[in-house]
Amino acid sequence: MIQIVFKNLQKSDLTRASVLERILPLVSKFPGLETARIRVTLEMHNAPEQPGPDLYSVKMQILRGKYRGLRLEKSADTLHLALADLVEHALERLNRYGDRTRVRERSKARKFLEGFVRKVSFS
Repeated sequence: MIQIVFKNLQKSDLTRASVLERILPLVSKFPGLETARIRVTLEMHNAPEQPGPDLYSVKMQILRGKYRGLRLEKSADTLHLALADLVEHALERLNRYGDRTRVRERSKARKFLEGFVRKVSFS
């Protein structure tokens, strides 16, 4: 489930569709995200009434599931640049998370087998 939150921004179906278009390929690539609860917060840090450049940020939090606790936030001059940067970083972080768990499982299996070999060889 993907929840999109707008802060200091007008809600737009076009923006919502753009976010879903970028996030859904991540969900299809990582099956652990299919049952996860993902919150994407879109925010503008400068009010429209104030002069000066606007800064947009996109924050993604995974609240439930295998990748629970993953939080990313990216900022840029446009909302779409921030979203593209966030998706690219999320891909790297999710790949790294999978690598870390594979390494842990392999090391557990090796330790188990080493202990088993010691017991068998001394008996």
